[in-house]
Amino acid sequence: MFELVVIDVAGKQASRHELPAGRSMLGREQPADVVVSCEPFLSRCHVALTLRSQSVLVTKLNEARNAVYFHGVIATEFEVHDGEHFVIGETQFRIERHATTDESPHSRAFEEMTFDARQLRNIPFSDAEKRIEVLTHLPRVILGARTHEDFLLRVVQLLLAGVPRAEAVAITELTPASCEVLCGDRRTETAGSVRPSARLVREALMTSRRSVLHVWEPTDAPDSRYTAISEFNWAFCTPVFVPGEPPRGLYVAGRHGAETGVISASGCGTQLQADVRFTELVAEIISSLRRLRALERHQAGLRQFFAPPILEALGEDLNPDLLEPRECDVTVLFCDLRGFSQKAELEATNLKGLLSRVSQALSVMTEQILKFGGVTGDFQGDAALGFWGWPLASAEAPLNACRAALSIRAAFEQAASTPGHPLQDFRMGIGIAHGRAVAGKIGTQEQVKVTVFGPVVNLASRLETMTSQLRVPIVIDEPTANFVRSQMVRSVGRVRKLAKVLPVGMETPVLVSELLPPASEYPLLSDDHIAQFEKGVDDFIAGRWETAWQCLHSMPAGDRAQDFLSIPIVQNNRTAPPEWDGVVRLARK
Repeated sequence: MFELVVIDVAGKQASRHELPAGRSMLGREQPADVVVSCEPFLSRCHVALTLRSQSVLVTKLNEARNAVYFHGVIATEFEVHDGEHFVIGETQFRIERHATTDESPHSRAFEEMTFDARQLRNIPFSDAEKRIEVLTHLPRVILGARTHEDFLLRVVQLLLAGVPRAEAVAITELTPASCEVLCGDRRTETAGSVRPSARLVREALMTSRRSVLHVWEPTDAPDSRYTAISEFNWAFCTPVFVPGEPPRGLYVAGRHGAETGVISASGCGTQLQADVRFTELVAEIISSLRRLRALERHQAGLRQFFAPPILEALGEDLNPDLLEPRECDVTVLFCDLRGFSQKAELEATNLKGLLSRVSQALSVMTEQILKFGGVTGDFQGDAALGFWGWPLASAEAPLNACRAALSIRAAFEQAASTPGHPLQDFRMGIGIAHGRAVAGKIGTQEQVKVTVFGPVVNLASRLETMTSQLRVPIVIDEPTANFVRSQMVRSVGRVRKLAKVLPVGMETPVLVSELLPPASEYPLLSDDHIAQFEKGVDDFIAGRWETAWQCLHSMPAGDRAQDFLSIPIVQNNRTAPPEWDGVVRLARK
């Protein structure tokens, strides 16, 4: 078996890839079998690698754009033997025989020792000051790495600095088929690659799941199949376990002699045990910091969609099933800027400035949605979508949606009354509907897109567009209005029934209402005004248009909601048509 060793422009080993039997593809991205994304001159699939008994046949593919160099000459098909390499762009690809072995040399005495954390705590450091100095750099090494390959190389170099007896260090990854060397380095640059013992790695990562030390008696007979070649006669592997990642090991190897006091694994002396203890500390810090960073990325990805109370309820050990799409009762809020198309035309010479102001408007919407426990969905141009009832069911979903809507209205009204405010000339419309829908996430743990599907979403959007026709800022459907009437404290908000309408493209009429601020914040309409208006709406629906006209026109002059019903009353001389069924059929969306 052969491995492909990738060496970057600085001459450092970047990664190793075991070549499968038969033919495989090397390229920059899938569907290539061997993916090396760090070389920009690689095509998606660049060369074919065909495994032979004593060599690897390399064939440049027709779709590959850049040349392949072998022995300094451009080549399209050639055989590469053990230790030889070819070059694409600035990256060297070296062919080596399989870098791991299942057995340690059986011709010499071999011993094994497994360590546990309690045992190692009692081992003193002979050079504690230097090791502590190395450990203090570890968080900066992890958090400052630009790429994953850079991170692996930094850890290897840090271990070489912290374990002075080590001659070689590698980071290994255990897969069902093999033990792969992700990154390795030697104290002597010309000493060649690191070849860990697969048996030792499997023992540490799978069987014992603890640090394992192998010690061989020195031998003068080099055998490249084993870790214990002439310069190595001890090695240990310390596991690094991170949730969601394959098991990995920190593999450290070196050569002992009489000067180290190491004779066997069972009596390996405190110096080598201290090296194991130091490596375990490194593994613990790596595991903790990587878990923390994964959690921070995950939380950052979710924070833009979920309110803090929801994130707190979901907890750190989030069950991914909670975010999967499922059918549930939701309350959907759709908020849009009115007259945006006309505004875009008027500010065609300053679109960047307009975009900045629109972004501020969307921020106002999403801030209030999250403040009241909602989930932010898609942005659609100058509109924002929010919903309640997923991922956690809530009996107060309609009420929280209404609280968010009233806060958005208040923020825009305050901006309108503030001279020079970027949102002074912006007006908004909000539609709220409650019902069954499918809500959930699309994407990966790192990048999540949350959305909601169903007729209730379409209805919320339709209600928003009705705000301009009904001449009110916030329109809600009947289920939401019933929730508000039965549960919302009147000091928080009020409801006014507006009409029974049939939107374009829909078959079922909808009883729509206006969501109003409390009387203390909106004194233009008193509770008596609302009661009188709703009586007029009931008379309008029942066909009593004369009394409906009188009720509607008892409203204050600044209230425009009466206009919607007054127009058909006037057009029909205050008399309902003979076929009247109480429904106003909208002619446009």
